[in-house]
Amino acid sequence: MMPLTLANAGDELMIRKIGGNSDTRRFLESLGFVVGGAVTIVSELSGNVIVNVKGSRVAVSKDMAKRVMV
Repeated sequence: MMPLTLANAGDELMIRKIGGNSDTRRFLESLGFVVGGAVTIVSELSGNVIVNVKGSRVAVSKDMAKRVMV
């Protein structure tokens, strides 16, 4: 298991855990990050990532990406 920030562009991964407080988890779930869901890394720049989750592209900051374990 590793944080989303360590994944490479083009990797298709499964979300295993979402950390942080309840507000953070709720925010990430509203974007489509749910345990067991698939996420594909589109690009990465300085730890900030653009991912494809549930058919939509979403930009996630480095701090938020560190809380998503894949």
